[in-house]
Amino acid sequence: MSPALLLTACLMAAPAVGDGDWPQWRGPNRDGKSLETGLLKNWPKDGPKLAWENLKVGHGYGSPAVVGDKVYILGGEGNKAGDAEHCLCLNLKDGTEVWKTPLGTSPGRFSDGWGGGPRSTPTVANDMVYCLGATGDLVCLKADSGKQVWKKNLVKDFGGGIGGPNWGYSESPLVDGDNLICTPGKGTGMIALNAKTGDTVWSCKEFKDGAGYSSIVPADIGGVRIYLQQTMESSLAVRAKDGKLMFRNAELNRNIAIIPSPVFADNHVFFTAGYGAGCECYKLAVDGDKVTATKVYAKYKTVSNHHGGVIQIGDHIYGHNNAGKWVCFAFKEAKDAAVWDYQRFGKGAITYADGHFICYDENNGNVAVIKATTEGWTEVGSMKLPKLSKTPKAKGQIWAHPVVAHGKLFLRDYDYLFCFDLKK
Repeated sequence: MSPALLLTACLMAAPAVGDGDWPQWRGPNRDGKSLETGLLKNWPKDGPKLAWENLKVGHGYGSPAVVGDKVYILGGEGNKAGDAEHCLCLNLKDGTEVWKTPLGTSPGRFSDGWGGGPRSTPTVANDMVYCLGATGDLVCLKADSGKQVWKKNLVKDFGGGIGGPNWGYSESPLVDGDNLICTPGKGTGMIALNAKTGDTVWSCKEFKDGAGYSSIVPADIGGVRIYLQQTMESSLAVRAKDGKLMFRNAELNRNIAIIPSPVFADNHVFFTAGYGAGCECYKLAVDGDKVTATKVYAKYKTVSNHHGGVIQIGDHIYGHNNAGKWVCFAFKEAKDAAVWDYQRFGKGAITYADGHFICYDENNGNVAVIKATTEGWTEVGSMKLPKLSKTPKAKGQIWAHPVVAHGKLFLRDYDYLFCFDLKK
């Protein structure tokens, strides 16, 4: 997709996106794609130059958001459930602290064998920073000072709960125009709050699925705006104007943990999950003020993404399959086979920038840069993190996604954050 088309798409999902910003989970359009150009095409032998490192961002697995000359990231003071959490604002130039605000973490239990700390990425919009902690604390802060504006808790205020094993809330909240949208689960399937005040605009209780670990993706179908999400039980869409459930499908065998965000392109929506679930695709259409979903396929196994996400470029999906391979898949075709696959690089997260994918190995901090092409895995660069976090995180691994913003590459390993120069 051309930079111009990417920019047009970005304006659909993120308010006031600045040139080079990465204001939320998976970038300007929540699709894992950076709008930047003029980046290194072939990396030096040891990788791009390290601009700075901050080894005290706090425990956690969320990626940073980058807006203007500031970097925002969530962290925890300890690696156990219930330990205090914070939002940290850093200077983009050198990684030094600008402000640090506690989230006022509410008591709550989750399985912390994978370590504690926040799991989500903050959302920056309307001069505010919106944060979601692992025990459900939804906090709005002023972006310039870190001062708290309002706070809710998804469990206490909305009867929320996670389905399956409770590993802590991991969703990154969506800000769409004047509203913030997220998925408490159980007592309230999805909510829209006034982004300035935290007041409830609508709540969708037509589904009572337990929340998964996925984040909402917005879409426009024939003039009807919807929010696409997958829970521990189903894939679904909710109408943006009033919270009306548009469709819900539970055909895919979702199990244990549902992590990847939906992918929307060309009036098709693609869902995938690990633990044997596989993938499914639906073609969306408008019927008056409603949106319908017609199944293209379900229960395919070529893409079964545990975590790390998948990215759509043209008619193809790219990402890691739980079978141990990176794959390219023609996602709109009813054919359960890969265009290409590659297994000599470890499982991890994927981000797109300037014609390339940046793949980040969860096990050892290795990074591979490959061409975004249907022709096969073509590696043009690689690097390894200069150091790995020394903080024990039990079963946890490197789960933050790479971020590309303002000519920089940001990589996190638990309580370490690194910034590299990607400009030519």
